[in-house]
Amino acid sequence: MVARMSLTHIQLLSVPVSDQDRAKDFYVDALGFELVSDTEMGPGRRWVQVRPKGSQTSLTLVTWFETMPPGSLKGLVIETDDLRGDVDALTARGLPVEGVQEAPWGRFAIVHDPDGNGLILQTTTPDA
Repeated sequence: MVARMSLTHIQLLSVPVSDQDRAKDFYVDALGFELVSDTEMGPGRRWVQVRPKGSQTSLTLVTWFETMPPGSLKGLVIETDDLRGDVDALTARGLPVEGVQEAPWGRFAIVHDPDGNGLILQTTTPDA
């Protein structure tokens, strides 16, 4: 008999950045995430945690993982209820967005954080 797993959700994902203040400004000011924590962790290290408002999953903006160079994260998918409005807001803020594309499961656009981490903003079609 296989033991039953009790996993419930993804709590945290690390995003590799070169400058935590610049990244925090992007995620909070440009994307509208809320700041969960900005705490010193010891000499030269900070715990900077952000998340979409109301989300169970957070991102921590990290500088200390040697195997995760800044900009190496690709394909982080962020669901939105208003893709066109979000794309327009980001464009108005001067951020380049790879235009809205159609897919069998919905629509999406790609934006990059200041380090080049690739974020996919998507709206999933109901019943997709």
